[in-house]
Amino acid sequence: MRLFCIKRNMALAGPTRLLSLAVRLLLEPRRNIVLRGSDQSLPVVRIPRALQRRQEQRRSDRGSFQRPVLVQPGPLLVSAKRPELNQPARLTLGRWERAPLASRGWKHRRSRQDHFSIERVQQEAPALRNLSSRGNFVDLGLEPRVLLALQKAVPEVVQPTSVQSKTIPPLLRGRHILCAAETGSGKTLSYLLPLFQRLLKGPELDSRSSTAPRGLVLVPSRELAEQVQAVAQSLGRYLGLQVIALGGGLGMNRLKLQLGKWPSADVLVATPGALWKALKRQLISLHHLNFIVLDEVDTLLDESFVELVDYILGKSPIAESPAELEDPFNPKAQLVMVGATFPEGLNQLLSKVTSPDSLTTITSSKLHCIMPHVRQTFMRLKGTEKVTELIQILKQHDKANKAEPSGTVLVFCNSASTVNWLGYILDDHKIQHLRLQGQMPASMRAGIFQSFQKGSQNILVCTDIASRGLDSIHVEVVVNYDFPPTLQDYIHRAGRVGRVGSEVPGTVISFVTHPWDVSLVQKIELAARRRRSLPGLTSSARDPLPQQD
Repeated sequence: MRLFCIKRNMALAGPTRLLSLAVRLLLEPRRNIVLRGSDQSLPVVRIPRALQRRQEQRRSDRGSFQRPVLVQPGPLLVSAKRPELNQPARLTLGRWERAPLASRGWKHRRSRQDHFSIERVQQEAPALRNLSSRGNFVDLGLEPRVLLALQKAVPEVVQPTSVQSKTIPPLLRGRHILCAAETGSGKTLSYLLPLFQRLLKGPELDSRSSTAPRGLVLVPSRELAEQVQAVAQSLGRYLGLQVIALGGGLGMNRLKLQLGKWPSADVLVATPGALWKALKRQLISLHHLNFIVLDEVDTLLDESFVELVDYILGKSPIAESPAELEDPFNPKAQLVMVGATFPEGLNQLLSKVTSPDSLTTITSSKLHCIMPHVRQTFMRLKGTEKVTELIQILKQHDKANKAEPSGTVLVFCNSASTVNWLGYILDDHKIQHLRLQGQMPASMRAGIFQSFQKGSQNILVCTDIASRGLDSIHVEVVVNYDFPPTLQDYIHRAGRVGRVGSEVPGTVISFVTHPWDVSLVQKIELAARRRRSLPGLTSSARDPLPQQD
């Protein structure tokens, strides 16, 4: 239409007028031009209509954010940097209800410096709720001498936790047990007490040998082996039972010397690598076992340990039924497995040593759930911002600790090299700390976590070897300097605070850097808003093991 008008006016105009019109068309293409001799204006399209609608929508959205946000009174379940994304504690989203996630746009670089927190909605650990209604240890069937040893060794433990109340009676009845419960719920005592009682009744009490123990506790790290040995030894001291530990990182000569220190022992606490080496050299025999415990079984069944554990179970005489446990001529071993997350695919492994139908599964109501008594903060940062943020957190904690003594700090990294590098940075800033990572020589690793537990240093920079089962009742803050690679790892790291017997309220601070970190954070936030367990975690012993390449 515009071209037709131009041709019509060109036919009516002279050369000078045509030249003037052409100049105007070239110099002012974005203005509406009215040609002389015509009352019709020429419309000019400035921007596409769809883009114009989007711009208008953005202006209206931007204007809506300026309006005051009506925050409902009362405590919050989720508090975000943007108040409109807060969620009150009394509100629970339905399973199919859409959740306004604070981390929804975190994969975009403009989201840096954003943050949100999952708030503490209860003061005590779930394992301690309604404690008075569950009776005491006498009601669980434990003998008086075991109860007396518990009272002398751990006087602060007066009543059983919910996990202990569920686990001890079936263990006393001779059942194979798989106990999956939240971290810090008292699982160690739940298997030590009934199994020690069984040893006291055993026929081989007078013939003890460190080369043929009657009890075996298998753990994934030497730090956890030292911790379990300390708890078991304190109980065994009052029961006349000897407990020894066998950690990894030792040569054959050191291994022989370590076993030779204790000519008689009832219970052996060992790591898979050290025990596998001792079995291969025939330094230890498992033919006289009365029980075998796989502590932190979810870790023991991952690809780094599963072949060793398979070999050890093949050498252990595990009972097919409770009747075989009481055979006076050829007693067999009772199998106990405990962990903070449900292990993947037990069926294939158990079918080699016992019937899966003989396994009693015990789980807690809070398994794979976000801990409701621990505040968990997530911060979206660039990689270069993490060091500055960490140093600020540590200095603030140190300043608060000087004003009023509080707890300690655990800083988790995903690799040994990051632990070392971060340690050098903290040294430059005169921040005293300890380091713990798996590539350290055995002589250097020995006693580091025990020193941290005793309070010689308030900061421990470590890898995930410090996240599995280690008791840390003095830890107040956990910092995920590197966000954990899996949800299971996040559960274990966060479980270092808010444990049964903890003296300080726990806080977890996580630095979120990569897009794959954001994907895990969104799953955690959605589970917290809906008050449901974390997605994608195994919840059945019947699931097969993942296929190995």
